[in-house]
Amino acid sequence: MGTPLDTREAQAEEVIDRLYEEYPDSTISLNFSNRLELLIAVMLSAQCTDERVNQETAHLFEKYETVEDYAEADEDELSEELGSITYHNSKADYIKSSARTIIDEYDGEVPDTMEGLTDLKGVGRKTANVVLQHGYDIVEGVVVDTHVQRISRRLGITEDERPEDIEQDLMGIVAEEHWQQYTHLFISHGRATCTARNPDCGDCVLEDLCPSSKLDHDVDLASGESWD
Repeated sequence: MGTPLDTREAQAEEVIDRLYEEYPDSTISLNFSNRLELLIAVMLSAQCTDERVNQETAHLFEKYETVEDYAEADEDELSEELGSITYHNSKADYIKSSARTIIDEYDGEVPDTMEGLTDLKGVGRKTANVVLQHGYDIVEGVVVDTHVQRISRRLGITEDERPEDIEQDLMGIVAEEHWQQYTHLFISHGRATCTARNPDCGDCVLEDLCPSSKLDHDVDLASGESWD
């Protein structure tokens, strides 16, 4: 029976404990070797799979090695390099513009603050949080991607809908020591079991806690719609 615990804090804690056990090696899946590559990879990952991004950056990072390479790149050529990436034209613009800002305002170094990172074109809190966490070991918030958004709502941990609101809500519910790993655990679970369209509730370690379980409930709290 999918029944959540009495408080959202208790629900979140139990969910995290179970997911730690289920996915002990969960971590970021983007490939990078320095902070600039991390920033580029995360920018490219917006509305695109990490697998696809890794395929493209394998050759991209060989051709463009420095921030100057990106700043001076021909934008059309850079866009072509990113041909299979979602919104590659816009992302080429973001990357070139951000590289120029990094050179002009940050001495060629990827910023190490939320304010500095979100000052870059095309960089919001989600991207900035990832760069801070994995580039500088600074944890200022929770990265809210589509998996975190979907599963947090399905489990009744939050009722908010906008990523920015969800992040602020989670920061008041989830213990700070778990902020970084929360994202990785939910991504792992979202890929393996709690998929967007057809979650495998029968094989889910959280089914008995889930108020959206297809085995017991008619409505997916993530979307507010009835299960097919």
